[in-house]
Amino acid sequence: MNAEAVNPASPGPVTPASAGQVAPAGARRKARPRIDLRRLGRAALLGSTARGRLPDAIGHVVEAHRAHHSDADLDPLRRAYVLAESSHRGQMRKSGEPYITHPLAVTLILAELGAETTTLTASLLHDTVEDTDVTLDQVGEQFGAEVRYLVDGVTKLEKVDYGAAAEPETFRKMLLATGNDVRVMSIKLADRLHNMRTLGVMRREKQERIAKVTRDVLIPLAERLGVQALKSELEDLVFAVMHPEEYEHTRELVDENAARADDPLAEVAEDVRKVLREADIAAEVLIRPRHFVSLHRVSRKRDPLRGADFGRLLVLVQDDADCYAVLGELHTCMTPVVSEFKDFIAVPKFNLYQSLHTAVARAQDRQVVEVLIRTHQMHKVAEAGVVALGNPYAAPPEEQTAGDGERADPTRPGWLSRLLDWQRGAPDPDTFWSTLREDLAQDREITVFRPDGGTLGLPEGATCVDAAYAQYGEDAHACMGARVNGRLATMSTVLRDGDGVQLLMGQDPASEPSSDWLEHAHTPAARIAIQRRLAARPAPTPTDTEAEAGAAAETGNHARRRTAPADDAPAPAPRPAADAPEARPGSGSGSPDVLVDPPGATVRLAGCCTPVPPDRITGFAVRGGVVTVHRAECAAVVRMKSAGRPEVDVRWGDSTECRVTLLAESFGRPHLLADLTEAMALEGAEIVSATVEPPDRQRVRHTYTVLLPDAARLPALMRAMRDVAGVYDVSRSQPQPTGA
Repeated sequence: MNAEAVNPASPGPVTPASAGQVAPAGARRKARPRIDLRRLGRAALLGSTARGRLPDAIGHVVEAHRAHHSDADLDPLRRAYVLAESSHRGQMRKSGEPYITHPLAVTLILAELGAETTTLTASLLHDTVEDTDVTLDQVGEQFGAEVRYLVDGVTKLEKVDYGAAAEPETFRKMLLATGNDVRVMSIKLADRLHNMRTLGVMRREKQERIAKVTRDVLIPLAERLGVQALKSELEDLVFAVMHPEEYEHTRELVDENAARADDPLAEVAEDVRKVLREADIAAEVLIRPRHFVSLHRVSRKRDPLRGADFGRLLVLVQDDADCYAVLGELHTCMTPVVSEFKDFIAVPKFNLYQSLHTAVARAQDRQVVEVLIRTHQMHKVAEAGVVALGNPYAAPPEEQTAGDGERADPTRPGWLSRLLDWQRGAPDPDTFWSTLREDLAQDREITVFRPDGGTLGLPEGATCVDAAYAQYGEDAHACMGARVNGRLATMSTVLRDGDGVQLLMGQDPASEPSSDWLEHAHTPAARIAIQRRLAARPAPTPTDTEAEAGAAAETGNHARRRTAPADDAPAPAPRPAADAPEARPGSGSGSPDVLVDPPGATVRLAGCCTPVPPDRITGFAVRGGVVTVHRAECAAVVRMKSAGRPEVDVRWGDSTECRVTLLAESFGRPHLLADLTEAMALEGAEIVSATVEPPDRQRVRHTYTVLLPDAARLPALMRAMRDVAGVYDVSRSQPQPTGA
């Protein structure tokens, strides 16, 4: 079954009970009668066009427009219709109607949604420049710069000029225009809706091609702009073309449900009305039938469908407080399904959608009925999205609010800004087209917080790589790591809504991204930037590869050579086994005084935990009368106690010198070791020994044993080491965990 059979070719209002749906009695809002396109076409050709009078053919448009804008100036509509009708005169649609019926139908769709006069004027003229001899300059002269811009935004590029790239480049042009005025996309969506309604006259191959583009590009854009009324009908029309058998089955389910004697939705709706009347809450309770695609999705989860699955209840109130009052009454007087509760008022969706979602179970058969609770203004925005805002550019942003003071729409949504940013890096039409579809396939947006208090809007599934390119653009090539919620995280870490993200940036402007980042880049902006930088990297020759390998080996050898003490003392012996920490001496030159009972015993500081003042310490007598001193929390303490080693009373003396082992973790970069050791020397630390492990995925682990003249200077030393570019963490050598 094709779309035209499902939705008769007409510019009728887009209502919740749209084509093919059977709403329960009393659930439909009062709708205007369907309009016969052939009659409308004759009116377009023969109706009154006297100067100063409105042509008969646009009477339905005017009626719908005045319902939302009672004081609108209708003269631009009259003049736009006269120009459009005279320009398109003699042109016919493939369905057989005069061509003027198409711009009339598109304009009526937008008028029903509440679009303001400028949008409707541009809608009437949207095909004149593309299909007639009217020029953009003529449109601008007669109707002003705004209308000219909107008409230009939706005008297709010529195939004779762009060939196969005409469609992607047309969408690129349209998106760029939408970045400056979202009304461009509103007109395009209404245009596509009417074309989909009359798609049945096309050959099957063209129906499927248009339906695929609608599914992959236009429907996601309608979702992002919040125009749910258009999105729902477009989804059903695409469903009918792409999956005719499933569509027909779903239609049969709707017909069978409509023939039932009982209607659980109507019964629960009456119960809700009674509860709210008793609570003295003024509310309108409506039944919202599910559109076909939504019902098909539900049927795949629950089979067989029950009566309550065919729709939802919509409760409309006056203000936000009433929404929560309704929620409280329903949860108090009826059985709520707690897992179904969502608050999109406190946390609106990125497309302006606000509503409370809950569900209640019917007492007699436990059927679950979903309930949407919102204000009238929220409902208007939920249905019409950006179209409901009128002209969002009429006042400065700080003065814009929705009709009753609710949240106003930003004129440049975050997702649109990101899309416009990455498209500049995709000059190839094929790359742009495929990337656009991938980008629009990402349904949900998250918000993460920067250390400076700012935020980043990212699609769900974004990683630290995406955050870096969203914040720094091309400069993100120098990013060396990130902290998520205060903890060090890999660049592949997937971010969640509300995370705090601190990006660790290197100082080298010539830094290049890791090729591994491509696997973790979720956003087009990040992928395109990484691909472009990697493509610009010269291909290594065999000689270059050998040189790089030799340089890497030399770096490792150099790091190990630097492990020797500054005074050319021998390198430290290998670390002893964990079960014999006392075998490694820890006292001697530079060790702080440790007082022990009985006095005179030889004292060694354990190398496993390197205690320094004012750590809590304990001692154990070992072979040869030596007392080893450990930090109290050292794992070796537990093992020694369990082995029956006698514990010795030890305490710090007056000496402030100390010897301590520090672990530093960093990203690899040139001159890092030199900068790090210089910072340590400036703090008065004498490096006894150092070990630098080979780099692993651009990360380097350093172990330094240092002598400090005063243990109180240890915190300053660790801060100085952390301040070295590329170093992301410095810590004391930690005791080995029990059983390690």
